[in-house]
Amino acid sequence: MLRKHLNKMNWDDNAYLISKNRYNENSIIAEVFSKNHGKISGIIFGGTSKKIKNYLQIGNKIHVNYNVKSPTRIGYFKIEIIKALTPLYFDENQKLSCISSAMNLIKLLTAEAQSNEKIFILIDRFFEILTFDNWIQEYIFWELELLKLLGYDLELKNMVEKEIVDKKVNYFVQSSTEKKVIPNFLIEESYKKVDLKNLLQGLKLVSDYLEKSILKPNNLNLPSSRTHFVNLLK
Repeated sequence: MLRKHLNKMNWDDNAYLISKNRYNENSIIAEVFSKNHGKISGIIFGGTSKKIKNYLQIGNKIHVNYNVKSPTRIGYFKIEIIKALTPLYFDENQKLSCISSAMNLIKLLTAEAQSNEKIFILIDRFFEILTFDNWIQEYIFWELELLKLLGYDLELKNMVEKEIVDKKVNYFVQSSTEKKVIPNFLIEESYKKVDLKNLLQGLKLVSDYLEKSILKPNNLNLPSSRTHFVNLLK
């Protein structure tokens, strides 16, 4: 039994780097989201060296070897780069900011050491979305899918009411205190006339839901990286 337990504490897996912080002069503490083990924290010895540092861009896909001596202690990673994804966007501020925002949401909303391969696949999908012409629109759907996988499905199509004003269809959600406009593209799959105003409305909708239903009840704040991303789009 002891041998089996020890084996579980030492493993290899593919992962995405979702956060990093300096640990000491030569090392960093990193958080990764791995395919088979979920979100895991560990020390990368030599993580500040030129050889390794270039691999450690938030969002990069890496292979990790994880070792830990005791369940009560932090483990450590040995890493190899699989694909340097983030450097592809060093000259595209909006997409670079979107990467930071998305990885921050993964870090904030997922539980430690809880396997969820669907979220790992969703991160794969995120980097496909960045290559699309309508990547901002697809990213909003990506955020909604992330929330759904975590048990927070907005079910917008079941919530909205419809009205026609000047021959134009509008969707909204009515509460006792406000009437919230829902962008048409979130309800009608074939809707094509998506402009920046619609996209910002969609992002605000997700932000409001995040804050009201998930973050504030847990005494958390909306990540500054997401606010920065939205501001870059305006």
